[in-house]
Amino acid sequence: MAKKKGIKLTRFEMEVMDALWELGSASVREIQERLPERKRPAYTTVQTIVRRLEEKGAVRQVKKIGNAFIFEPAVTRKAAHHRLIDDLLELFGGSARPLMAHLAEAGKLDLEDVRELEKMLAESQESKGRSRK
Repeated sequence: MAKKKGIKLTRFEMEVMDALWELGSASVREIQERLPERKRPAYTTVQTIVRRLEEKGAVRQVKKIGNAFIFEPAVTRKAAHHRLIDDLLELFGGSARPLMAHLAEAGKLDLEDVRELEKMLAESQESKGRSRK
C-alpha cells in the first residue's frame, strides 16, 4: 500500500495555520488579528484561505457562535513540517546530504546538532531492531 501524502500547504496557508495552531481554535477574525500587523491581509483574504484549508482537510469547522464559524486545525504542525521537508528532499532526489551540507556551510548545523542526530538515528535503529524480533 502506498504511503499517504500529507496536505501540501502554500507559504501563506502555513502562516494562517501557524496562527491557528497558536490559538487552538478561532474565528476568521481572530486568525486575521493574529497575523503580523505590518503585512496583515484583509479579512476576506483570510476567510478565502481558511475555506481553502478546509477543502484541503487542514482545518475543520467545529462550531458557530452568532454568525462566526470557529475553526480548529485538522493537521498537526509536525505533520505539515514533515510534508514540507519531504517535498524539499524530493528536489534533491531524496538525499538529505545536499541539504545537510548547505546547513553546515551556512552555519545552521553545528556539532551539537550532529550529535543529537546521531542519538536519534541510534534510537531509531534500536527500535527497528526490536520490532523485527
